[in-house]
Amino acid sequence: MSARLLGQTGRVLITSGLAGQTRPRHLVPLVRALRQTGPSLAALVATAAVHRPNDPAVIDERGTLTYRELDEAAARIAAGLLARTGTVPSIAVLCRNHRGFVITTAAAGRLGADVALLNTEFAAPQLADVLDRVRPDVIVADEEFLPHLDESGAPVIVAWHDSDTDRPTLDDLIADHRPHVPTRRPEPGKITILTSGTTGKPKGVPRTPGAMAVLPPVVTLLRRSKLRAGDPLQIGIPLFHGFGLAMWGLAALLRSPVVLRRRFTPETALADAVTHHVAAMAVVPVMLQRLLAVPDTVRRGHDLRRLHMVLSGGAPLRPELATRFADTFGDVLFNGYGASEVGIVAVATPADLRAAPGTVGRGCEAIPIRVLDQHDRPVPVGQQGTIHVGGPSVFDGYTGGGTKNTVDGLMNTGDVGHLDTAGRLFIDGRADDMIVSGGENVYPGEVEDVLASHPAVADVAVIGAEDAEFGQRLVAYVVPAADRPDPDELAGHVKRNLARYKVPREFVFLDQLPRNASGKLLRRHLGTGERP
Repeated sequence: MSARLLGQTGRVLITSGLAGQTRPRHLVPLVRALRQTGPSLAALVATAAVHRPNDPAVIDERGTLTYRELDEAAARIAAGLLARTGTVPSIAVLCRNHRGFVITTAAAGRLGADVALLNTEFAAPQLADVLDRVRPDVIVADEEFLPHLDESGAPVIVAWHDSDTDRPTLDDLIADHRPHVPTRRPEPGKITILTSGTTGKPKGVPRTPGAMAVLPPVVTLLRRSKLRAGDPLQIGIPLFHGFGLAMWGLAALLRSPVVLRRRFTPETALADAVTHHVAAMAVVPVMLQRLLAVPDTVRRGHDLRRLHMVLSGGAPLRPELATRFADTFGDVLFNGYGASEVGIVAVATPADLRAAPGTVGRGCEAIPIRVLDQHDRPVPVGQQGTIHVGGPSVFDGYTGGGTKNTVDGLMNTGDVGHLDTAGRLFIDGRADDMIVSGGENVYPGEVEDVLASHPAVADVAVIGAEDAEFGQRLVAYVVPAADRPDPDELAGHVKRNLARYKVPREFVFLDQLPRNASGKLLRRHLGTGERP
């Protein structure tokens, strides 16, 4: 097998909707594969490799990797990691979207190793702080991040490199080692996802892979969409994000290929969707904006009839953006809501977004959602309260200690929202983002949605600034769509749609807003001159 190639698919034995009857000839290798991998992403890959060994698993800038190649590469890398560390190592992964990330997480599953997924947008000091807390035994990283890792103290395996390197690489491990065959079934290791860090230092959210945690969102997506086994999935959102990792797991479960690029560009995304017959695309709202910015002449040159699902998540989806995207690309847009601590909670279908463009939809199967007041009592339909979520995906606590408050087994997400009469959930803002101006409570998301609907506004964020008279005043940071708009016109637009106390008293114009790799707004950087 070439050290430069990796990938393939297979049939899954989980629910009747995902797999047919297992053939007798598959039983022995299937049992063997599951004994060698335990409950993990590696088990999904190994199962796929038994049933559909020659089907594509990963398509990236290096070509196509089949499920057989992916499974074997993971087994060889697992052996290489054991040989280098002498024990089952804890692994930190600092990779963009490519086969190296996929293979490493599958290799970790084969070993039962703990894995920490690092944000590729971290600045050097932030990365050093996280590594000091995680203290991995080995780091798998792309060549571009090596200058940030010199002080980590952990050995580094290079995942993706565009030049010659004297460091060991994943390709070296694949070439130099035979596939790892464990003497007993490994216990599942923990996968730690870092919170976005939008309000402070990122926190580690460790999870142990298990079927019960993933089935609610999987069943929900399959029931509410046309997604089927073998459908190619294009993942634009970073794989280190919980949403991105969930989509890679879903692809392995469905025996589907994942289409990956190290960096998202809308033109390439559209071209890949056509070339690889993409059925579903996972993105963040900023990527929707960039897809819409592609000239009509370019967009209309792509046949996107196979694309029947564009799933947005990771950051709030503004109503005007949802409507504009559906008007341009058709009724293919879905909106997901979740968090690192609770997993995927709700999914809005295209019909939901047409009826109520601001919604995140109805709760996933077997996921209870309650909107509670300050006394932990359910609020009436249409009234705001704090969103509480239950189900098997709720985490047990942060790395290093601490957790979120719970009420009757339901965890406080920290989000404020409401339900409508159809049972659809709406996110009105973060509880800690609330602005109190002149004694009135204002959630910035409501004001941002109105400003975003103005044709002169491309992007917007609203924060509260200290004010001697009102306690706080609303300040709007606006990215113009073209020429800088008149602040009085923007203020009048808000005043015509919302209460007077929700009108920003100051407008600041920027070239772009500070956002993280998942497209979430970094409010704490506004007004400080600080950059993420």
